[in-house]
Amino acid sequence: MKKARQLERYFKGAANHRRIEILTIVNKNYGITLERVAEMLECNFKTISEHTRRLVQAGLLVKVYRGREVAHSLSPYGKRFVEFMKTF
Repeated sequence: MKKARQLERYFKGAANHRRIEILTIVNKNYGITLERVAEMLECNFKTISEHTRRLVQAGLLVKVYRGREVAHSLSPYGKRFVEFMKTF
């Protein structure tokens, strides 16, 4: 089992309705770009960028740079977190 501080990082990282939506979208759309996430959520690009940054810091998302675009996917812990959310 993870230590309390480690768990806190994951929970705080996902503690926002937009971030939960982002995790769900990325789970269904491997390699999705930030622009596409913003379109799907009908949100400001900068807002979504900040939320994805926080998810990366929390260790739930992974960014892969492809030229000028950035592809997003779930980290192994991000996948486990999404599965946890489904059962909650």
